[in-house]
Amino acid sequence: MSFVKEFREFAVKGNVVDMAVGIIIGAAFGKIVSSLVSDVVTPPLGYLIGGVDFSKLAYTLPAIAGTEPVTVKYGTFLQTTFDFFIVALAIFVLVKLINRLKRKEEVAPSAPPPPSKEELLLTEIRDLLKQQR
Repeated sequence: MSFVKEFREFAVKGNVVDMAVGIIIGAAFGKIVSSLVSDVVTPPLGYLIGGVDFSKLAYTLPAIAGTEPVTVKYGTFLQTTFDFFIVALAIFVLVKLINRLKRKEEVAPSAPPPPSKEELLLTEIRDLLKQQR
């Protein structure tokens, strides 16, 4: 089998295409969640906590023997961690909402499925046996 043919079979397989679609949709969903957090959740939260911005917190270590001082930006780490928890909470709430909506769809009453061919055949046999008695 040639390399090109093998690659084409690999690239066109359902798993690879499904994975690519999942990644693209995941990236788009990531943009939605980022917008939700930065544009909807963070502003009121910042208002409630008085506009605290941890990213400006830092500690500068003194210079040693002609080197430049080193700045440890622990505030950026704290802010990133805080943002992570907000994003995680937003995703949790969205997934919980989507799951709740899915459950309502699944629980919705529907007509029973039509009998299978085997059930119809067995019903006919039963009726014929009743007639013979």
